[in-house]
Parts: sequence; structure tokens; C-alpha cells
Amino acid sequence: MNPAEIDALVASAQAAKAAGQPISSLMDESATPAAIPVRAPQLTEFEQTMMSTTEVPIGMLLDLTLPVSIELGRTSMTVQEILRLGRGSVIQLERLAGEPIDIYVGDRRFAEGEVVVLGEHFGVRITRVLANPAASSAANAA
Repeated sequence: MNPAEIDALVASAQAAKAAGQPISSLMDESATPAAIPVRAPQLTEFEQTMMSTTEVPIGMLLDLTLPVSIELGRTSMTVQEILRLGRGSVIQLERLAGEPIDIYVGDRRFAEGEVVVLGEHFGVRITRVLANPAASSAANAA
């Protein structure tokens, strides 16, 4: 569409609105430019895939990459307290020393573990994989 056609379409829409006609009445097949074919989307293949009851093979999921997060603990601080932090500051966490740490896969609590040192690196030894991560998170929140 060129600028003159756009201006004409806007003017006719404003005139239709002023006359109380629905603007949709302006859009007919003749108003559609010939250069842009308009057709309804064909979703039959998508619908058939979504409606099928066949299971997806687990092999399709094995290459997915998910974020793994280790949570040592949490705390809440005011902005003023955060601004006072500097090198050597200690932040006290709500978790007690010796308590297992939480391991999250995606946003779900997946396991518990303990911190280990591997050479110069920290690591986590998984001590318990949670059977039902959603139920365990709900039980801990209560």
C-alpha cells in the first residue's frame, strides 16, 4: 500500500466512524491489495498432532538444556542494608549450618545436597533426590 491509499483508508474509516457504521464494513476483498494474498491458516496438521494420544519418546527430551541452581539459603534486607555492604561483609542466611542445600532444576526443587570441595572448586554432593518436587516444595512452604 502506498501512502495515498493509506490516507484514503484512514479517511474512510473516520467517515464511517462519524456516520456510526462499523469500520469492519470498509474491509472487503476489493480493498485487499493484490500483491498480498490473504488466506486462512491451515492448522490441520497442528490440530492432528495436538489431538493425537501417542506419547512423545523420552529420547526427544534428552538433549534439552535446563538451568541448575544451588541455593545455600535466603534472607531479606532493606535497600539501606544492601548499600552498606562491602568487601568482607557477612550476610546471615536463614538456613542453619549443616542443613542440606537445595538443588533446583529449572524452577523446581529437585534434590538436596551438601557442599564439597573438589580441588580449588566447590561442588555439591546430592544426598537425596526428591520423589515429588512439587509436593515437597508445598510441604516446605507450609
